[in-house]
Amino acid sequence: MFEVREKPKLVERALLIGVQHPRTELQSTVRMLEELEELVATLNIGIVETKAVKIRQTNAKFLIGTGKVAEIIELAKELQCDVIIFDDELTPAQQRNWESESKMLVIDRQEVILDIFAERAQTREATLQVQLARMEYNLPRLKRAWTHLSRQRGGAATQRGEGEAQIELDQRMVRKKITELKRQLESVVSSRQLQRKKRGKIPIPTAAIVGYTNAGKSSLLNYFTPSKVLEEDKLFATLDPTSRRLQLPSGRPLILTDTVGFVRKLPHGLVEAFKATLEEAILSHFMLHIVDMNNPDYEQHMSTTSSVLKELGVEDTPTILAFNKVDLCEQKDRLQYMQNKYPDAIFFSAKTGFDMATLLSKMDSFLKTDTKPLNLLIPHDRYPLVAKLHKEGCIQSQKAEEDGIHVFGHFPERLIPLIDKFL
Repeated sequence: MFEVREKPKLVERALLIGVQHPRTELQSTVRMLEELEELVATLNIGIVETKAVKIRQTNAKFLIGTGKVAEIIELAKELQCDVIIFDDELTPAQQRNWESESKMLVIDRQEVILDIFAERAQTREATLQVQLARMEYNLPRLKRAWTHLSRQRGGAATQRGEGEAQIELDQRMVRKKITELKRQLESVVSSRQLQRKKRGKIPIPTAAIVGYTNAGKSSLLNYFTPSKVLEEDKLFATLDPTSRRLQLPSGRPLILTDTVGFVRKLPHGLVEAFKATLEEAILSHFMLHIVDMNNPDYEQHMSTTSSVLKELGVEDTPTILAFNKVDLCEQKDRLQYMQNKYPDAIFFSAKTGFDMATLLSKMDSFLKTDTKPLNLLIPHDRYPLVAKLHKEGCIQSQKAEEDGIHVFGHFPERLIPLIDKFL
């Protein structure tokens, strides 16, 4: 695949920069820097130092003032860093200016997230989506790549001229690649829609696990089902949706799907690209919104998740709010405080199993509204109907007698025409 950017083959020492804007508190900037640290650590890049820089107004050329620019570059060289990473988004021009001034690689949070997604995507669809987002991100940065090249060759006028001609060729190449990726992605999405239609012929209710990255969504799926979804204390441990079947306390089956976690300042291209992946959330009967109750920014995490779901058009889908990692709560009064603040929420631990039964019962209650409890007597020669009721309803008791098969359970209303004569 054509590579737009020139990067050092091995980036080992990073200086992280957080920008404190006029209306932003220092504490908020520091916490965002801490999240950036987690993101960068996910790429196994060594973090030498982090620095918060306060600005009065945005500088069009460098984002921050020229005095701070010189200070940061001097610090990066003193610490022998080979990359400067900004928590704020840099425009293509600002990246070029920084790299020209510092003579080192300068990237932003968006590019870090893109790299993580590129490393972690496993299915064909996720891989195509990441490639598309990367290409669209890199297209306006082609000139920057050729700036690297002309600097290495000495930057003579004739060489820069050749570079400009090459940029035009590469822009056409990248646009052609973007078109091809979109075509392939449409094909993959169409194929998955066909699979979903086949799955829809066996109408088992579905639920999607959503929430901020590293909230414990995969741990929840692994606890409830014989699943082996990757569990790591890292951001974006899960990219590709994983669906597993479980049985609720009533005996009714449910398809539970783990989805990609959300994060603040998520590149818009990735939000667009992963809309297809998050269709599982769009089509689910209800959602489980999982929140790490111990994270000091949990309210912002909840807000980020809600805004992405709103963009997907699923804000009206019935949702169970559930706070995870109760076992890590060190403050004695915090759990009570949170329970008072969110009286309808479930507080649990996917690690220890604390109150998981309550969460399971809550999920069960969300589905019972779609069904009716019925006693049936089905003739022995109509046993295939019993098999259908097992598949599409919830049989809680079944006993074969001389007069037929006595069945009690909860069944969706659409099955009533098939079974009303056996009531």
